[in-house]
Amino acid sequence: MSNILVLGGTTEASALAAALAARGNDAVLSYAGRVAEPKTQPIPVRIGGFGGVEGLVRYLSEHRVTHLVDATHPFAARMSANAVIAAERAGVAHIALTRPAWLPVAGDRWTRVADIDAGVAALDGPPRRVMLALGRMHVDAFAEQTQHDYLLRFVDVPDQPPGLPRHHLVVDRGPFDVEGDRRLMEAHGIEVVVCKNAGGTGASAKLHAARALGLPVIMIDRPALPARREVHAVADVMRWLDHGADRGV
Repeated sequence: MSNILVLGGTTEASALAAALAARGNDAVLSYAGRVAEPKTQPIPVRIGGFGGVEGLVRYLSEHRVTHLVDATHPFAARMSANAVIAAERAGVAHIALTRPAWLPVAGDRWTRVADIDAGVAALDGPPRRVMLALGRMHVDAFAEQTQHDYLLRFVDVPDQPPGLPRHHLVVDRGPFDVEGDRRLMEAHGIEVVVCKNAGGTGASAKLHAARALGLPVIMIDRPALPARREVHAVADVMRWLDHGADRGV
């Protein structure tokens, strides 16, 4: 009998939760707790961290989890690394459901950088109007570049104002469409977009809009992770649960 823990917070995790509920699997969806009002889910939900690798190993053992699916954001590097280690230590089958990374196409004007710090450094120079399409976690790092006017878009109103001297905050929840993002960029006179390579289709509208407007994009590459089994579709996870997980293939 399988007992599945899904590490969530993405649209892929929600789709997997629906698929698991539809066929009656025993499963729990775990959120980190960064969104004030997470989407209602058809399977039980837990919210909050585990307390590092040790805490996750303990949870897996105490709840007799048999299968661990990491469907966190591609930039949730610490959680994903912990999942690899904890699953091995607890003897739990493990797979990652993740989005294929974005790749530039004709018309894109990308500058690829390794991490957030490199993204901040890439904004050296004269004042510009910058769209920081990063969520709220990394915004304050850009306070080093005080010469710019920043456009921010968060899911929730933050508890503390962003630490940027000149910014405009839009509170909105996706999915977003290309025309809407294009209008937003035009309305704020955006000259450059900074974003993380989240991949998938749900957050790609800003890239299409930037391409249509001829805007440069500073693209922050994904963090390096330990070797792990990865798939890109809910159906692949379901097949793994049915046919491959226990054999480690």
